[in-house]
Amino acid sequence: MNEKEKFYNNLAAKLEEHHKFPSTYLFKFIIPNNNRNLALAEELFSATAIVTLKESKTGKYLSVTGKDRMPSAQSVIETYKLAEKIDGLMSL
Repeated sequence: MNEKEKFYNNLAAKLEEHHKFPSTYLFKFIIPNNNRNLALAEELFSATAIVTLKESKTGKYLSVTGKDRMPSAQSVIETYKLAEKIDGLMSL
């Protein structure tokens, strides 16, 4: 098992311990401020999610906060895995 698999297995255990699924989960990301990254970040969430954007003082970055209903810990992990594909994304 590689380090990334260990990380996600550990995350799944913690999510199961601290959340009762299905439940609303809060995601927070920082991305470089460009249209492509913004579109990819918004695609991470369902149509019913509440997504808030905040531009940094310099305008170089966007803070993306998404509250979305997640059916399971695995669905949270899948969202994080999709987010990893966005260039320059930082998860908080």
